[in-house]
Amino acid sequence: MLGMGIGELLVVLVIVLVVFGAGRLPEVMGSIGQGVQAFKKGLREPPEIDVTPKDSEAAKAKKSETS
Repeated sequence: MLGMGIGELLVVLVIVLVVFGAGRLPEVMGSIGQGVQAFKKGLREPPEIDVTPKDSEAAKAKKSETS
């Protein structure tokens, strides 16, 4: 698991507890879980392609029509 043993995991856990505190830990873990779920959802869904013209392209087209 990422080359980390039990000792390293315990050190990381202690640091997380010191930084965030025991009260905020469930909130932080929930936020991390939501982020992971959103990331996985993004990997599963096909990318959305924006086919609307950019403002500069629309301005050029409008300018050429009026000229």
